[in-house]
Order: sequence, then structure tokens, then C-alpha cells
Amino acid sequence: MAEIAAPLIVPGVRPGLRVVVSAGAAGIGRAIADAFIAHGAKVVVSDVDEAALSGFRSAHPEHGALHADAGDGAAVERFMGEAIDRLGGLDVLVNNAGIAGPTAPIEAITPEDWQRTIAINLDGMFHHTRHAVPSLKAAAAAHGAAWITNLASVAGRLGFPYRTPYAASKWGVVGLTESLSLELGPRGIRVNALLPGVVEGPRIERVFQGRAQALGITPEEAKAQGLAKVALGGMVTGQDVANMAIVLCSPLGHHIAGQPISVCGHVFAL
Repeated sequence: MAEIAAPLIVPGVRPGLRVVVSAGAAGIGRAIADAFIAHGAKVVVSDVDEAALSGFRSAHPEHGALHADAGDGAAVERFMGEAIDRLGGLDVLVNNAGIAGPTAPIEAITPEDWQRTIAINLDGMFHHTRHAVPSLKAAAAAHGAAWITNLASVAGRLGFPYRTPYAASKWGVVGLTESLSLELGPRGIRVNALLPGVVEGPRIERVFQGRAQALGITPEEAKAQGLAKVALGGMVTGQDVANMAIVLCSPLGHHIAGQPISVCGHVFAL
């Protein structure tokens, strides 16, 4: 039986961190938001899923959950302004919002699907970050550190046939991360990217179905092919990713900056 990742309580995380998590009401984002809350942080999340937002509010009524589409620059501006006002500043930005995009041969991908994938997965990080940085600079000046953690993917270090919009966006996230680290590191802001592998959940099942259709095989065969390219042979969980997000904002991550950190069980091909 595979070992299940448990929530990690990391000593030394600064109490009362003010945290924004985009797309934080479900999936990996929810696991990250829950992990920060368990460490005493004040958290505001965004999402487009009203049911997920309602569930987050019920579980965490003292924290914030706001509707915002990461692909809409004006919506992000409104969300970030309200979130920072509510928190009274900002110590941590987790750029988690992203979509899988289409699974199809390049000639079958529409410009609209391409643009929507880039708009959410890459443009959305730009919009969140540019509104966050003034508050993050102030937090770093006051407390010695602030953090930006961008959710990329192992598709940001490997080619990914039939998933070209997704891979292009995630390679872009890694480039954005390393560039921001050079720009903001001297101001005390640690910028890193997390690269999850095959993450269990409904999204990856839809990806397996799309890949099966593109290749003319069954979803079970597509899943077996995908997991055969993981050295540890299985999927990771949102909790695995959340644990690393906490480590980066703790004394254990004090000198980690500008890094694309894979949390994937060693995916060696896609």
C-alpha cells in the first residue's frame, strides 16, 4: 500500500502570515490554504467554483473566499485589492490558479483554447504578482522575508505531446519564477516554483480520458502509460505539494530561491 502524505507541521513558521492563494478553494490550492491555516496564517482564497468557495467558507468562516477568474485581469485587480485590504498587507502569494487546457494534436487545438490556457496559467500569475509585489516588499522590509510560490508542473521541465498549450504555459511559469527571483530577491522576497507530477484527483482523470481519445486507447491504458513514467510508480497528492509550500515559508527554506522544485515521485517523461 502506498504511503499517504500527512499534513506537515513545520516549526518556526512566522505566526500570523498573511496569505493569498489563487484558486484556493479546491484541489491543490485548498490543500495549501488549509496547511497555512493550520500554521496560524490568515488566508484569503479566490476561485471560480461557487460550490468550492461555499465549502471553504463553511470550513474556515474566519478567513476569506472571493470569486475571481485568474484569466481576467480586471477581476484579479479587484480580488487582490480586496484581499490585501482584508489581510492588512501580504506576506505570501501562492499563484496556484491553472487549467489543464486541451488534450489534442496541435492541428486540432483552437486558438481560443490556446489563448485561454495561457491567459489563466501564465497571464494570471503576472496579474496577481504585479498587484502583490508592493505589499510583499513592505512585508519583507518589516519582517525580513516575504514569499511568492508559483505552481508550475513537471510539464515545465519536460516536453508534453498533445498538451502543448499547458506545457508552454508551465515552461513560462518557470521562466517567470527565475526572473522574479533575480528581481525581487535583493528585496527579501523568495520566489520559487513547485512542479507537481501526476496529482490524483478529477483533473488528471479527465486528462487521461483526453489522452486516450487522442491516441485511440482506453483511459486505463493511458493512465498505465503515464504512471509507468514515474520512478516511484504512483501519483502525488495535494498534501504533498502543500507540505513543500509550507517548508519554503519556514526557516528550513530560508535560502531557497529561484528554484523549480519538483514534487512528483520523479517523473522522467510525459
